[in-house]
Amino acid sequence: MQHRRLGRSPIYVSDICMGTMTFGGQADEATSFRILDRSFEAGINFFDTAENYPVPPREEWAGRTEEIVGRWLKTRNRDAVILATKVCGPSHGWIKGSQRAGMTALDRHNITRALEASLKRLGTDYVDLYQTHWPDPDIAYDETLETLEDLKREGKIRVIGCSNESAWGLMKSLAAAERLGVGRYETIQNNFSLNNRRFEDELAQVCRREGVSLIPYSPLAGGVLSGKYNDGARPEGARFTNYLGLGGRQAAMAQRFVNEKSLASTAAFAAIAADAGVAPVALATAWSKQHDFVASTIVGATREDQLDDIFAAADLTLSSDVMKAIDAVTKDILYPMG
Repeated sequence: MQHRRLGRSPIYVSDICMGTMTFGGQADEATSFRILDRSFEAGINFFDTAENYPVPPREEWAGRTEEIVGRWLKTRNRDAVILATKVCGPSHGWIKGSQRAGMTALDRHNITRALEASLKRLGTDYVDLYQTHWPDPDIAYDETLETLEDLKREGKIRVIGCSNESAWGLMKSLAAAERLGVGRYETIQNNFSLNNRRFEDELAQVCRREGVSLIPYSPLAGGVLSGKYNDGARPEGARFTNYLGLGGRQAAMAQRFVNEKSLASTAAFAAIAADAGVAPVALATAWSKQHDFVASTIVGATREDQLDDIFAAADLTLSSDVMKAIDAVTKDILYPMG
């Protein structure tokens, strides 16, 4: 397992991060513990959660994932674990926070309450990386960043990051941090995969120029790149099988990830993986890690048997021929997720 720096911070993390958004939902606590144990034993030291997990968010589930992670954390040396969590953005937009009766925002009140509650659930007095889960266009970056700086000075946060942010928003936040003389976002956690390369359009250049690290989520495009939805399959218990049945926002999300173009590109990438002698999951994970602006790729699992193909990417470097073949598919099937 290789290690890379988070932005310009002093924190180095394994280049694979274990995400936890299914813990307490699709994965019960015993399964979650086995996934966490095997990840740690494989050399992963970086674990990502959020106050809004598990997903899809439900008020009665709020904080369950952090509680599971917290109980597991007690079995490990805290200094050996790099722990990341997130505060919900505003609940009046596309995503509704499951915390604070759905009245979430990125103001001082919400951030302070969110962190205190997360620390209690996680059973720790600090988090290594604290992230805004999605932007809040109605709150000035000044208030958000100054609040996070105060919590950092209290020793409750080591470094901060953002998630689901735009190029404009990231640059605006960096300018505000410099003007205010406070800590800046060292990381950005956005969707990035073989099926969704939009990050390369603008944000990759911001990260390179400003020294901000991407920690991409959904490198398997929500599991689509594993091939489990190919040929019209709807596996029982799979996320997008469930989401299609829920309707509303979840169904719209499922249709973005599982559609004619995304399944066509997935099949093409599977053929490239077969020619290279690797599993499609390993190919997709290795490809994500193989970018200069990426610090650590966030993977996830609902079953222990899904881990082998993920771990196979730990020391896998794709050849230039494989990378060219991948780029050819991207050029032929442009923006399969829209």
